[in-house]
Amino acid sequence: MATEPVRTQAEPGPEQPERPERPAPAEDSPSAVSTLTRILRRPEVGAAIAAVAVFVFFSAMTRTFLTPGGVATWLDSAALFGIMAIAVALLMIGGEFDLSAGTMVGSTGLIVGILTTHSGVNVWLAVVLALVFALLVGAGNGLLVMRTGLPSFIVTLGTFFVLQGLNLAVTKLLIGQVAVQGLDRVPGFYDVKWIFGSTVAIFGTVFQVSIAWWIGLAAVATWVLLRTRAGNWIFAVGGAQTSARQVGVPVLSTKVGLFMTTAAAGWLAGMLQLFRTSTVQASTGVGQEFIYIICAVVGGCLLTGGYGSAIGAALGALIYGMTYQGIVFAQWDNNWLKTFLGVMLLAAVLVNTYVRRRAEVSR
Repeated sequence: MATEPVRTQAEPGPEQPERPERPAPAEDSPSAVSTLTRILRRPEVGAAIAAVAVFVFFSAMTRTFLTPGGVATWLDSAALFGIMAIAVALLMIGGEFDLSAGTMVGSTGLIVGILTTHSGVNVWLAVVLALVFALLVGAGNGLLVMRTGLPSFIVTLGTFFVLQGLNLAVTKLLIGQVAVQGLDRVPGFYDVKWIFGSTVAIFGTVFQVSIAWWIGLAAVATWVLLRTRAGNWIFAVGGAQTSARQVGVPVLSTKVGLFMTTAAAGWLAGMLQLFRTSTVQASTGVGQEFIYIICAVVGGCLLTGGYGSAIGAALGALIYGMTYQGIVFAQWDNNWLKTFLGVMLLAAVLVNTYVRRRAEVSR
């Protein structure tokens, strides 16, 4: 006797055609994430909110803060730290640290000062030689980190002590003191000063050229990170170095280039300070490397690498500059300066972290 074939769920009959399943939206696809959430997930959002809070606070607390002279003062303070913070942020996104960045500011200034005032070297040539020295030190840091596998924290800490010792010992050995003065009497000084130490009068208020350098570097670094292949490499080597190497990212040249960029920023900060005051001391820049890192962290950079932005680092420096000068304008007891500054910076980091976490959970 013929039997009717058994139909299973895995074998749909012709009267029930299989209906294609609708693909679920990807978790991070544009349709699944609102515009507000995408904005809040940007690394610099927390720093922007904190900067507004600091601005409003000191605008209400002091009369000088919002005057043209006050604005020029805290913008200049933010610019000097911001130039270094942007370069340090790029390096942190790439997964590394540079504790020798602050000392490099003094080293490059001393090289120019000694070569021009005591050896008779042309000031333009001395500036170029100082840049070459900085780039060589940066390349050395990068190659040591990549070839030995040592943490960049250890390698650059060693470089920090080497440069600090050279700044003190060599300077005293050559000129008998630990400070170089009288650079403004060197032929060609004011030609170079036009680039690094000039000022611009806007509505009767003098603004330092360092502010223009700071804004320009923030724009260039942001373009590199977001619009170029090198920017993708920086995020890749900081977030997943092994995977980046497997897909063909030049890890060695990317990281060495980041160390050289940080060293070059130290040279630029050194020139901006040297040609403004025409003096430099062996202790210039010592201890400021931690401020650069703090500015980058406040701006949204993760200590673990692979996340951050140049604009965020610039905003972190702006917070530092406004806080530092705001305390001076308020004429508060200087004994509380570092304490208050630390609280403000910690609050900025907490705001940044809170905003980012809220953005991550809101879909």
